Formats: sequence, structure tokens, C-alpha cells
Amino acid sequence: MTHKIRNFSIIAHIDHGKSTLADRLLELTGAIDRRQMKEQVLDTMDIERERGITIKLQPARMVWQPNKLKIENSKIETRNKLEIRNSKLEISDLAFELNLIDTPGHVDFSYEVSRSLAAVEGVLLVIDATQGVQAQTLANLHLAEEAGLAVIPVINKIDLPAADVEKTTNELNALGIDFVCPPIAISAKSGTNIEKVLEAIIKFIPPPSGREKTVARALIFDSYFDSYRGVIVYVRVVDGTIRAGDELKTMQTGKVAEALEVGGVCLGLHHERELRAGQIGYIVTSLKDIAAARVGDTITTIISRQTSVVSSRSSGDQRPTANDLPLAGYKEPQPMVYAGLYTASGDDYQKLRDALAKLKLNDAALQYEPSSSTAFGFGFRAGFLGLLHLEVVKERLEREYDLDLVVTVPTVAYRPQSQNPISNAQPLTSNQWEEPWVKLEIILPEEYLGGAMQLVIGRRGVLGDVKYLGERVVLEAEVPLGEVIIDFYDKLKAATSGYGSVSYDLIGYRPADLVQLDILVAGDKVDALSRLVPKVNVDFIARQVVAKLKEAVPRQSFEVKLQAAVGAKIIASERLAPFRKDVTEKLYGGDITRKRKLLEKQKKGKKKMARLGTVEVPTEVFVKLLKY
Repeated sequence: MTHKIRNFSIIAHIDHGKSTLADRLLELTGAIDRRQMKEQVLDTMDIERERGITIKLQPARMVWQPNKLKIENSKIETRNKLEIRNSKLEISDLAFELNLIDTPGHVDFSYEVSRSLAAVEGVLLVIDATQGVQAQTLANLHLAEEAGLAVIPVINKIDLPAADVEKTTNELNALGIDFVCPPIAISAKSGTNIEKVLEAIIKFIPPPSGREKTVARALIFDSYFDSYRGVIVYVRVVDGTIRAGDELKTMQTGKVAEALEVGGVCLGLHHERELRAGQIGYIVTSLKDIAAARVGDTITTIISRQTSVVSSRSSGDQRPTANDLPLAGYKEPQPMVYAGLYTASGDDYQKLRDALAKLKLNDAALQYEPSSSTAFGFGFRAGFLGLLHLEVVKERLEREYDLDLVVTVPTVAYRPQSQNPISNAQPLTSNQWEEPWVKLEIILPEEYLGGAMQLVIGRRGVLGDVKYLGERVVLEAEVPLGEVIIDFYDKLKAATSGYGSVSYDLIGYRPADLVQLDILVAGDKVDALSRLVPKVNVDFIARQVVAKLKEAVPRQSFEVKLQAAVGAKIIASERLAPFRKDVTEKLYGGDITRKRKLLEKQKKGKKKMARLGTVEVPTEVFVKLLKY
């Protein structure tokens, strides 16, 4: 029955209408009742709905029965070979199972996209007719090409006055990509031509390949922990059949579990008797260890190894069979940004550790290790894919696990030069570090090219090729990651009047000239604000930080000095003026010496407070300094 299954994802640049198209597909196929319909129906987290973005991939199963569909001389390209289907395939009054995996559009969550693409045979590439091809459009398209998927281009928002379908089509043609069909012009908001999208899915996306009558192998592409039911995994079944009651084993971790329940996913879990080859669904396992079912692991029936051993012994071949080998899985995600996570009270370390462990199961890109700070006690040094990923994780920890967190200033992962190994006892000098570099792809109108080039050069970048994409250009460049994660996107929008977009990929490490920048508040060093920065930019960064600190730190009854230092040298300073009580308000005339005496007494008192007093830096100050 795999010939009646279509597995696909929707990929797009952020805000190009991907979630709205998913809403219309669910609505048209009857997967959700009209009375239950709402915008971004697959965005189930509050934070997704508030921010208007997709953060987590979300599977959804639909059933669609076209009235009449003819596929003539259809060539369907699969990952393994080119198969020629029947010259005339009449599909009438047949129901198709469509498994959609909705994906994020923001660059910080590209790992979610890559996981989704490993579980499908095709994608819908959505492009906004008013904006055309954007940077993340290209980045996601590259991922789909690498996975060998069928790509159906969909031009959305044709109902808007500024829509230019012809221009957008020309930009797609300029990419030189061999799409499986011409672009489909739609309006996901109004529902225009959505049925044509469904017809293209059935006609141009190949059915899954896989053997049904064999032992089961399934790829885990997402998972989460349920307090009452244990570990629940989302899987794409590649071979065989998985039924409730089957004994399962994870090939990487070697954990054995029972399939307590299996079924499909569409705005909730829907129990079924079995999951067959080619299907996407869920398995409720008996696992209680949240690290036992890793994303990218292969889950198989326990009989698979026994069967393959018996088969190999009978044939005299000791090599494992294909069904005894794990599936390809995923490359380990590389964190781009690091920050310290601590609890504000310092007493909830265990609670934070448990929360991170549970979140890690649902967010494979999150990495963390124990850390400690003289200011905040015990916590964790966590790695993220970008600043948005960091902010989302922080909000989820606070909302879902009732934690009050302190987040230290984010930084990239600097490392000692590999060709200059240094002992831990010897401090590193400024020229013994390496920093990560990324390759940028910036898409913008040609008239803003000069401004974008100046921005790249000002961020210690190296300019690359310029390619023409219709009336716009694609600027390639290589830039240190530390210069990109902070405010590069905001500056690019300003330099291009909002028309520029950017995506980036890590390309490796290069030598860096770095210095340690320390921040002092009232003479005391704040460990959470200390960081390594490029020596060439240290003065500028120091002035920015102390200026922002002056706005964020509350005033005291005494003068507070805010300073930035490299070693013993103060390179930037601000003064936080004290509150001043009018001690002379009760004086009515008299000798001026009485007034001077009171003011002098107040001055001495403030000096004493400044000498003995301490300043507590509030938690929200660290959040406000995330981008400085």
C-alpha cells in the first residue's frame, strides 16, 4: 500500500506563508473541523503563536480523495533509482495518505528542517510573491537538493496588490534548479488553487520505498517525554510493520522497550493498530529514561538481529544484513552561540538540570554541560544555534518549568589554536586563539550592494562572489561568527531599507586576536559579563556595554562607577548618579554655614556608602545586554 502514501514537508523563508498553507491543506482534506480551525493550527506552543513563527517541526496526517486525476508517462525520481510508472495511471475514487511535516523558517532552526527532510520524499518550496526568493529560501532548497527530494515550487500571496508572479517565476528559473513541475501560484490565505497543490503532491512526489514483509526499522525524527506515558517518539517507518505490544530496541543506545501504543499524528495522537512501511506516526514506548531514545536513532523490532543472525549462519555469511544496520540518522548539530544558564535564587540547580534534560530530548540542537560562577553558584554552559534559539529556550524553561533564570552574555565558541597546544596552567595570550567563521549568502536589490559590502568589511569579513538573481543579487562573503550573531541582521536591514536577507553556514575555525574584556560595577567584577572579544573592536564594544549598563542598572543612594577593563587598564567608564535627598529643605534662612555643614555631612555619608556598599545587578539587566 505504499503507492498510496505521500510524505512531504513545507520549506520557506520566514513569514512566506508556510504555516498558512499547512492550515489550508488540513482544512481542505478535512483533517480538522472548520469549527476548530484557527491560524497557525500546527504551532502548538504559546511562544510560537505569540511570536508568529514556527519553532518545532510538527507532523500531520491527512487523507485526500481526488475526484479525478490522470498521470501520464510520469517519471518519478526516488533516492535510489529512476522508476518509470505505468504509462497511464488512472487514479479515481482512491484515498491517498498524505503525511506533512511542517518546519520552521528561521535560520536558527535549520536543524529542525534537516530532520524533517530525512523523513520525506518531497517538499513544497513556498515563495512570497511580493518578496521573491530570499536567503533562507536558498538555504532550505540546498538542504532539499542534498537529500535528493522532489521539489514543487509554490508562489504564495498572489492576492496581494504588490504580488509579482512573473518576476518571482523568473527568479526561480534563474536558480537553475530542476523542479519537478512549473511553479503553482496560490493564495494560502484565501484558499486559491490549494487543490492544485494537492494534485501536484500526488503526481510529482514519489511514494516511499521500503519492504513491507520484513523486520521493522524506523527513524526517530522527534521525541518528547510525557510524565504519565513515558518517552513518545515520532518515527518514519522505513521497513516492516510496528504493532502495539512489539518488543523494540534502539540501535544506538541499545535500550529495549515495548511499543505500548502506535498511531498517526494530526493535532494530537490517534491510536491505530499498526504502523506500516512508508508511514509517519508515533510510538508510545515503555522507556522512562529521557536520554534512551535519541533523535536520529533507529528503532527496530527485537527479532531483527536474531533473524539476520539465523539467516547469515544458514548461508555461511557472517556479515550483517541491511535490516540489521542502523539508518543514516543525522549529523550532530553544531552550536553557534554559548551562554551560561543559572537560577536567580541559586537554590534550583537540580530543578534546572532536570528541565534541561527534558528539553534536550525535544530539542536535539540544545547542548549543555555543568558550570559554576562566583556570582551565581552552580549552573550550566549551554550551546544554541543562534540568539533566537537562546531566547526561545530561556522562555520555555521559565514558562514550562517555572524557573527564574539568569542568562550570561552570549558568545561564540573560541578555542585554543590546534597547532599551538598550551598547558592548562599557562594562560592563553591574545594571538593563541581560533574563532569560528561562517559563509554568508545575502540576497538584496542591486542598488544596496555597496552598503552591504561595507557592512561585511566593517565586520572583519572577506567578500566573495556576486551572482545575479533576476533584478536582485546574491552576495557571498566569509565573516567571523561573532560578528554575525549579535546585530548583523538588524544592521543589514537598515543598510538595505529592509530588503536584504541573510543565511549562513559554519565553515571552520581561523586564528583570532582576542582579549578578555571585564566589566566592573562599583569596583566589583561581574563574572557573567566578562567575555573574549576581538582586540580590534574592544574599545567600541566596551563603550557600548557600559553605556547600555548605565541605562539598565538601577540608581543607588551613592555614586556607582560602571567600568570596562582589559587587565588592569580601564578603557571605558560611565557614572551612575546617586539619588539625592534635599537635606536643607527644613532650613529657612540663617547662616549659610549651616547649609554647607549639612551638605558636607551628606557628602561624607555617600562616600562611606560607596566604600562599603555593594550593587546587586538585577536579572533583567543580563537579558537587556544579550545583544551587546
